[in-house]
Amino acid sequence: VVHGGQLTDAFQVRTGVRQDCLLSPFLLLLMTLALLSHTHEQMQAKTASVAAVSASVGLIIHKEKIKVLIFKTKNSSPISIDGETLEDIESFTYLGSIIDEQGGSDADIRVRIGKSRTAFLQLKNIWNSKQLSTNIKVRIFNKNVKTVLLYGAETWRITTTTIKKVQVFIHGCLRKILNIRWPDTISNSLLCERTNQLPAEDEIRKRGWKWIGHTLRKSSNCITRQALTWNPEGRRKRGRPKNTLRWEIEADMKRMNNNWKELERKNAGESNRRKQVSK
Repeated sequence: VVHGGQLTDAFQVRTGVRQDCLLSPFLLLLMTLALLSHTHEQMQAKTASVAAVSASVGLIIHKEKIKVLIFKTKNSSPISIDGETLEDIESFTYLGSIIDEQGGSDADIRVRIGKSRTAFLQLKNIWNSKQLSTNIKVRIFNKNVKTVLLYGAETWRITTTTIKKVQVFIHGCLRKILNIRWPDTISNSLLCERTNQLPAEDEIRKRGWKWIGHTLRKSSNCITRQALTWNPEGRRKRGRPKNTLRWEIEADMKRMNNNWKELERKNAGESNRRKQVSK
């Protein structure tokens, strides 16, 4: 190691992994591990098991970085590791998406809009440029702003309110790109036509169905597929239940005269065809 402009003596590396080591992806996966359990006892047992296995291979868990989110349960008993209580939180970021105690996608969509607005403002010089054509500006918007906005949209639980917020943000950005200012006006339909944009709801649904196709082509023991087709047991609480991603998918399937079995059959055939082509 070079320190202070001088090369130190050689030493052994007894912990961690070297640069480009094959174990690096596994350790990175461990850093983004999320445990799910129905009961407090199960969660405590899983947490203790992860800590014990990690310690057996020389990994020490940073307890201050581990958070606990309680969802729809009256049991508020703390989860602990080696007698140290882990922090309870109301929301956290997992793989770029916001997960909160209310469920749904509202919090994540708010954050997505905020990050997209920041990305849009950082490119202010491009939108104001006289040398770039509108077509190039729109392409930059799609690649650098819209991708930030719609990150994780495949699994959003969309509602009329959230779709309106996303669409209003997109329309506002496009009007600034086209330099349309008051008192000049233009309809939203003409704005989308001039910039070759799909309605936000259509684009989100298109992304969602593409993701569903990928998921249904996975093996039956894949966690992603199990989560998509899983039917929770037990009784729900009183009152009108909130809309869910699964219900939205089933409503779309009903409009298309489809069902889960038919979708699985079609995607299984597509998966087999791709395997034959790859051979």
